[in-house]
Amino acid sequence: MTNVIHLTPPSRINPQEARLGALLSCFAEYRRHSDDVFWLKENAEVLNILECTRTKPGDIALEAYANFYQTVEKRLHFFPQYYRFFLSITLDLEDLGMSGDAGERLVHWARTQDLPRAELSDLQRMEAVRLMARRDVAPDGDDRQLEDRARYFMGRSDTFALPNKKAAYELTHLVFYLSEYGRCDPQLNADAKRSLHFAGILAFIEQNADLLSEICIAMHYAGEVPPVLWTDWLKRETALFSVTDGPSVSVQDDYHEFLVCNWHQSLVGDAAFAKGFVFDRMRFDRNVARATPMREMSEAMFSLDDARSGDWISMRLYMEDKLSPEAMQVLEQAETSSQHFEAFFHGFARAIPPGALH
Repeated sequence: MTNVIHLTPPSRINPQEARLGALLSCFAEYRRHSDDVFWLKENAEVLNILECTRTKPGDIALEAYANFYQTVEKRLHFFPQYYRFFLSITLDLEDLGMSGDAGERLVHWARTQDLPRAELSDLQRMEAVRLMARRDVAPDGDDRQLEDRARYFMGRSDTFALPNKKAAYELTHLVFYLSEYGRCDPQLNADAKRSLHFAGILAFIEQNADLLSEICIAMHYAGEVPPVLWTDWLKRETALFSVTDGPSVSVQDDYHEFLVCNWHQSLVGDAAFAKGFVFDRMRFDRNVARATPMREMSEAMFSLDDARSGDWISMRLYMEDKLSPEAMQVLEQAETSSQHFEAFFHGFARAIPPGALH
């Protein structure tokens, strides 16, 4: 039988180590096989969140990874294409309390194999540099312009005024790496901070709690205060997650959104992972009752052609006439949430210059 848990009364919540033990056991032993690359992805994510929030799960919880840790060097040598996953999981396990020094050996082996230079993406190279630096190792052929290129990308705010989830997630991860997950000041300039606001406005309009959580976390790391409207909404959405257990439940779920929403709650000092977890297979589902005005907004703006304007004040009445009440309510909330909204809308509108269609 499955057990659907929407909200667990405080009296039924297990002590933190028991809850985290059940959560880690689920990801390590019940959802996927450890030879599956998606096993690597899921476990790298949950362990990274615990490590960067300084949340110690306890020795008993880490026992679920004992076999992985004992065989990780053999796994890395055979699957070097997944080296960032192996490094991330191993380093996090050690920093969370698992005894051993396999992480340092993995980092040195990755360096001798020159694995970071196999990456075409600057984002992935920055992740590799960050992982190796955790054991005071720098990759060969250090690219001194890598950070400059990353900061140039982050500072182009127009990129983030348009729906582009890939670019928005890359923006947040660059802040994570530059700030060492909140351990140092990433020294973002005003343009990069405005990019975070633009990406956050879009994520809020899309009612995307996964992306908005990462953006709010990145803002905290950058010394910015996220809009209260966004963080209040994330707190509510986190509480509305349901957890279902049972040996046959599907794991095609919203686990990542569940993890990052709880990461955000932990970062701001609220209760995180406060669900009734069990030592079994579990799936995580978000609240489905969300208005999503983005399609309505895009269709309304596209239909205007050369009458489209980037001036929000002049376009507001038109949007009120074209959007459903639910969509307009979200848009109005987005408008009041950030002082950057009018600048964001100017880019989002993609107004056509006079004569451009002729």
